[in-house]
Amino acid sequence: MANAASGMAVHDDCKLKFLELKAKRNFRFIVFKIEEKIQQVIVEKLGGPDESYDDFSASLPADECRYAVYDFDFTTNENCQKSKIFFIAWAPDTSRVRSKMLYASSKDRFKRELEGIQVELQATDPSEMSLDIIKGRAL
Repeated sequence: MANAASGMAVHDDCKLKFLELKAKRNFRFIVFKIEEKIQQVIVEKLGGPDESYDDFSASLPADECRYAVYDFDFTTNENCQKSKIFFIAWAPDTSRVRSKMLYASSKDRFKRELEGIQVELQATDPSEMSLDIIKGRAL
């Protein structure tokens, strides 16, 4: 078992796909999963650039923890087009306690691997990461 303080290893694919999201905008979102058997964070799902926020929300399991990044496009009050990359730590109340602890203890190390995250959200149910909340945090 990996040292709980240091968190999980991060698969290279996680960083590569994040760079593609950030630089090339090939993806709208990425969902990451901790694979406990190999003690590593892996890419579970990639959302295409045309997928919606609802598609993103639907890709998070109702009873398991995940990490996710979402590239949110918005227009400021000054009518400027902008985008912000959100990091979402998804830990639903119905997930296993051990899983929640594992994701919580690995989060900071994993987040450090993804340079360019602008906003972080913790969510335990969909209402805590609604589109209104995302918009509010982006502005």
